[in-house]
Amino acid sequence: MISDRLERLVEEMVDKEVQFNDAVREFEKRFITRVLGKCAGSLTKTADTLGIHRNTLTRKMGEYKINRT
Repeated sequence: MISDRLERLVEEMVDKEVQFNDAVREFEKRFITRVLGKCAGSLTKTADTLGIHRNTLTRKMGEYKINRT
């Protein structure tokens, strides 16, 4: 189950003393990148899939240096 895998990941990160903000940033970056790829680079479709505003997506992409391609 995904919740079990997530629990193990969180436990590992806590054991390695990963800071909360670093964990959140890495998760967001990877999640956005994966959805953007599945949406063939469409910002509108990606934002809709993520459930966030397109402007928020664009801001986060700039923050994390994510390219559309």
